[in-house]
Amino acid sequence: MTDTIPAGTFSMRSPYGRRAAGLSVAAAVGGFLFGFDSSVINGAVSSIESAYTKDALLTGFVVAVALLGCALGAVVAGSLSDRWGRLRVMLLGSGLFLASSVGSALTFSVPDLIVWRVLGGIGIGIASVVAPAYIAEVAPRQVRGSLASLQQLAITIGIFTALLSNAVLAGAAGSADNILWWGLEAWRWMFLIGVIPAAVYGILSLTMPESPRFLLAKGRNDEARAIFERLVPAADLDKTMNELISGIEDDRKNRTASLRGKALGLQPVVWIGITLSAFQQLVGINVIFYYSTTLWRAVGFDESNSLLISVFTSVTNVLVTLIAIFLVDRIGRKPILMTGSLLMTLSLGTMALAFAFAQTVDGEVALPGAWGPIALVAANLFVVGFGASWGPIVWVLLGEIFPSRIRGKALGVAAGAQWIANFLVSWTFPQLAAFSLPFTYGMYAVFAALSFVFVLWKIPETKGMALEQSETLFVRKPKRSARARWGSSQQIRRM
Repeated sequence: MTDTIPAGTFSMRSPYGRRAAGLSVAAAVGGFLFGFDSSVINGAVSSIESAYTKDALLTGFVVAVALLGCALGAVVAGSLSDRWGRLRVMLLGSGLFLASSVGSALTFSVPDLIVWRVLGGIGIGIASVVAPAYIAEVAPRQVRGSLASLQQLAITIGIFTALLSNAVLAGAAGSADNILWWGLEAWRWMFLIGVIPAAVYGILSLTMPESPRFLLAKGRNDEARAIFERLVPAADLDKTMNELISGIEDDRKNRTASLRGKALGLQPVVWIGITLSAFQQLVGINVIFYYSTTLWRAVGFDESNSLLISVFTSVTNVLVTLIAIFLVDRIGRKPILMTGSLLMTLSLGTMALAFAFAQTVDGEVALPGAWGPIALVAANLFVVGFGASWGPIVWVLLGEIFPSRIRGKALGVAAGAQWIANFLVSWTFPQLAAFSLPFTYGMYAVFAALSFVFVLWKIPETKGMALEQSETLFVRKPKRSARARWGSSQQIRRM
């Protein structure tokens, strides 16, 4: 029984915690690829527009089109991982991103760049679903929130690495447009660097153990037990195995389980996952990481300094994500999300106000007087609010809220919704910015405020609960009939 297990057995300092953390870190490299791809385009976007797209609308599409591939990859990842196993699907994602990095670096036209961006997006979308599912399946519930947050931490580190490499490469060449090595411009090398993390992810997928849950589902019980012996204390091993086997048997009985329900065609819990995913993107976080160089130029910095400021912003993102990882299993998911929503609303509203005073100088947006520094501080506070809350915590909840019989499918749909929302925000920002930056940031502030209301209204606390227990919080209990309520009241009166 778990109550005979010594205290601290599942801490991050214990052998079991360290092993689960090691596997979770390896799985989360897929998040690194997403973060890297999200921001590597930041340093190349101006060069791509001047060399190929020549138009803000087409530029926005080239930047965002990878996210459509991400949506497709996310939707198919669940069924592929159930059929082939988590590790083979990770390897597939690695190969697709590696091919995309090379292809994007050697692009010669808009159509072929779009193809490579979509291909890499499919790989990232696959990784975005497989990684949190794998982590949830190997992590003890006592530290599952912290380990699931590693997905977002990896994303932030990927963003930092991409922005840092962009700054270094552009600095070495003198400009992103200048030739660096082997006759290739610096912006092409920004893409080519992505080969390294893609290869690392592929190598890790060849060395990690398969998910014990997948092995049990395939009848490979001895292999699953051997893996669990390193992740679960002997006193809890049989109980863990039996619970998983029982859960898998239930899944088989419900193999035809559908996401369909009475709430606009889907089960209510699926809509909760979709809404969480959508809000995570509709607050506009990726505008900071896709177009931050353009933003900092508006504040008054040149290209070199803008790239460096983007690096510092990404460092802030990493640090506050570490704070979220520390707090998520201590104070819970819900208060962190609500605090983050409030801070994002305040900071985005401040940015909207600052850009209301913007001036156009030589065709470029500029902020006069103190409004430039105010916008700079507000943008970084927005990153703090997001990185410490909605960034990591949404991934935690998506791994917890869905019933096991539909978890794979529902995770795919929720992640797909996240990518589509991300695409819409990233694609529309150049046009919205050209229309009105105060309106654009004000709109993101409204979404941040709505996210607070949604969490307050719809999200219960899942801290410290087993997956099977936490998922029941999102299932609507049937209403009792009037006769049943009357019978209960009579029974109470007789007591």
